[in-house]
Amino acid sequence: MMANMGLIRAGLYASLLVFTFILFVLCCSRINDTLQLHFYDPVIAELLFTSIVTMLWCALMLCIFFIETIKFEFLRLYWQELIGLVILWFFWIGGAAAASSIFGDLVSCQQLQACQILSAILAFAWLGWIILTVMLIISIVVLITSTRNGRKVLEEPLPDRGAR
Repeated sequence: MMANMGLIRAGLYASLLVFTFILFVLCCSRINDTLQLHFYDPVIAELLFTSIVTMLWCALMLCIFFIETIKFEFLRLYWQELIGLVILWFFWIGGAAAASSIFGDLVSCQQLQACQILSAILAFAWLGWIILTVMLIISIVVLITSTRNGRKVLEEPLPDRGAR
């Protein structure tokens, strides 16, 4: 399993990048709709910020994985990635939970485009949070497993393409 960890992580980052881009587009659409009505939803702005930061993080992590010449001292170990994932996880849970609380049950208004967009925003916000949760669990398992193999937890390097 550890031999495929790099590919699993790359797949999760790629799927998170796709879902985050979709959330970004939906948030932009919602902001465009609400600005025409002279108001905006603060939770949509938070999700927009979260999606931008997450897309940058995913792009960085995928570049580190696929481009062997890119090496950063500040981002080469699992615990360093874990810090970034935890920060993103809090952004995502905050945005998804706040959006769910504010927009509530949207089943009764699905004939309206605004409700369809809000439903899609909620769905992709929770999907992103789920993927981040899986990534956090995998990182924690890798760190715990590394101690069983006699390595120090804080010295477990991130896998690259050579670690397939």
